[in-house]
Amino acid sequence: MFRTPLTLFRTLAIAEAVSWTLLIAGLIVRAATGWAPAVTIGGGIHGFVFLSYGATVILVALNNRWKAGPTIGALISAIVPYATIPAEILLHKRGLLVGQWRLEADAASPDGRWYDRPLAWFLARPWALFGLIALLVVALFAVLLLVGPPGGSKG
Repeated sequence: MFRTPLTLFRTLAIAEAVSWTLLIAGLIVRAATGWAPAVTIGGGIHGFVFLSYGATVILVALNNRWKAGPTIGALISAIVPYATIPAEILLHKRGLLVGQWRLEADAASPDGRWYDRPLAWFLARPWALFGLIALLVVALFAVLLLVGPPGGSKG
């Protein structure tokens, strides 16, 4: 399904934009009708997709050997509504989303990194990688739910 870093990144960039729409729609519904669960639903979905997008940025950045600037820029784009789509377009134009998954560690490669071996192992086993990322995202999401919403809860 996600045969290249581009397809995965593009999918999550679009999903993040859609999740912003759900959150904004929830805010509008709450303002118009007073139905607070609309924000809880939209905000929960947005929060989960936001964390998933962040994990995707890190995975693609490691695989494609991004420097700190593009990685931080892609992460920050999730904070601004709908900015992940222009960020994806810009990264694609700059050639940072081109290429395949690094399924094998190449010790002789001049751009080799310390994490190449475990990254290649997980990339060669997408279900294990998906499970690990899902576990980390769910754990972080649960911790954030326990901490509470941004700005604290009203009540």
